[in-house]
Amino acid sequence: MKRNALTITIGALLIVVFFLLLFVFQVRQSEVAVVTTFDKPTRPVDKPGPYLKWPWPIEKVYKFDQRIQNFEDDKFDEMLTADSFSLLTMVYVGWRINDPKAFFPKFKNGSITEAEKALKSRVGNAKSAVIGRHPLSDLVSPSETGTKFAEIEKEIMDIVQAELTANNYGIVIEFLGIKKLGLPESVTTEVFNRMQSERQILISKSQNEGEAEAQKIKSTADRKAAELLANADAEATRIRGLGEAEAAKSLAVFQQNPELANFLFRLSALELSLKERATLIFDQQTPPFDLFRAPSTNSVQK
Repeated sequence: MKRNALTITIGALLIVVFFLLLFVFQVRQSEVAVVTTFDKPTRPVDKPGPYLKWPWPIEKVYKFDQRIQNFEDDKFDEMLTADSFSLLTMVYVGWRINDPKAFFPKFKNGSITEAEKALKSRVGNAKSAVIGRHPLSDLVSPSETGTKFAEIEKEIMDIVQAELTANNYGIVIEFLGIKKLGLPESVTTEVFNRMQSERQILISKSQNEGEAEAQKIKSTADRKAAELLANADAEATRIRGLGEAEAAKSLAVFQQNPELANFLFRLSALELSLKERATLIFDQQTPPFDLFRAPSTNSVQK
């Protein structure tokens, strides 16, 4: 009896498993799916979880990885810039499936390989069109601010995305960037000469700005020096005038008694000579040392 119960249980479990395999499918967090009915897409599934379906051949489930897919050019593409220079470029692209129902019929059985082939073709066309609108200096420049990589990459991405949306491919571009740039050997020398010329222009500009700033500083210094000299001359003239005025007052007093004035001048000169301790050897005939001579009789009588 126990043996029959075990057999029935195992049989029931097998029936349940068989039922689940036939009528239930699971979509993971990183997946999207599309359900086809007689090979025609009828139901997209973009959320994770278990879902019911009819067994094959009525319905069939195709699952796709909805994470970002990456690819890049495997070789350089040569194209012309707006100023007729040949330029070699390589780009990388990140894309993902955002509408599995639209994606599935565009490519055989929703083939990722076929989707990337179509994307590469459209990226190449967009890249050629965008670079053809820009001069070489927007991509190769001696200055950090001279290039326009971000703008060019966005232009290419916008063109590709517009084509994908217009054709209802069920694909969205997440990012696109320029990986490598190259120059054919025939134009490398000319490009380097142009870069050297642009660098020389920047050097000349910096030199001119430096010379102009130096001239400005020199002019300011000359102006301030002239102002200081003028102020000094004015002050010297003022002091000289004060001195001459005082000298005129003293002269008027001295003219009243010339002998007294002469005596005072000699006495002042002698005081200056003896201001510090010193040993003097002098001639009593030489003013102001003649003051050390004994006064003459005539002078005393007077």
